[in-house]
Amino acid sequence: MEIEILEMAERKASFVLKNSTAAMANALRRTILGDIPKMAIDKVEFHLGPIMVDGKEYESITPLFDEIIAHRLGMIPVPTDLQLFVPQDKCSCGGEGCPSCTIMYSLNKIGPCTVRSGDLIPLGDPTLKVKDEFIPIVELADGQAVLIYTIATMGTAKKHVKWQVANGVGYKYMPIVSIDADKCKHCEKCLTDCPKHVFSGDQKKIKVTDPLKCTLCESCLSFCAGNAISVTADDKNFVFKFETDGSMTAEAALKKATSLLSEQTKQLGQLADGF
Repeated sequence: MEIEILEMAERKASFVLKNSTAAMANALRRTILGDIPKMAIDKVEFHLGPIMVDGKEYESITPLFDEIIAHRLGMIPVPTDLQLFVPQDKCSCGGEGCPSCTIMYSLNKIGPCTVRSGDLIPLGDPTLKVKDEFIPIVELADGQAVLIYTIATMGTAKKHVKWQVANGVGYKYMPIVSIDADKCKHCEKCLTDCPKHVFSGDQKKIKVTDPLKCTLCESCLSFCAGNAISVTADDKNFVFKFETDGSMTAEAALKKATSLLSEQTKQLGQLADGF
């Protein structure tokens, strides 16, 4: 089993899983979705009572319940470096909270304004500032203000979706598309009717230019006048795509997922040897 990278951007990736099985492909998909650890805001403390700013008193209140704001804060992607942080239950501090297992943020805004994710200020390392700065949290009217302290901890999506790194994780069998030149009548319907524009050419020659775009819908088979097109699926090779929420790069997420899956399969093998 091997991986061939097709595209590797900061937040999205596509690759081919070669010489594998559907079971292993689905195991990798589930690992990418649910097992990659990341940091997310888990505890939120709201200041109660009036807030004084430049001699003016503001009311510590918003149009939303505190629980809704806390939920929105939890869903904001927090930068995660797996080399720097560990889960609280595995930290040397015993779960009390330290720079190795927690990130603290403060949020101090007065109205009228829109409070956004970029208003979260990390207490300590400035590189831990949230990258997506324009996620709206709450609207403050004149005379309103918020003073919030939050703590981000590490977890996985198996516990809550706020710890989910990747989304849009999917795969398909590797498409195998070919054209029999002897049967082709050059009707050119495949050039115009293929929804993914897999084919190109003219009346002299039509060819398959991008078979990876094929979704195996087989619509081309129905309108090909000469029945010259063949579409099959390779059940040993799989085309994967996924995106991340920005908490970590797509490359880091893929490396962690493959590492976790490798560890899990080794443990399963050791368990089987015990029988």
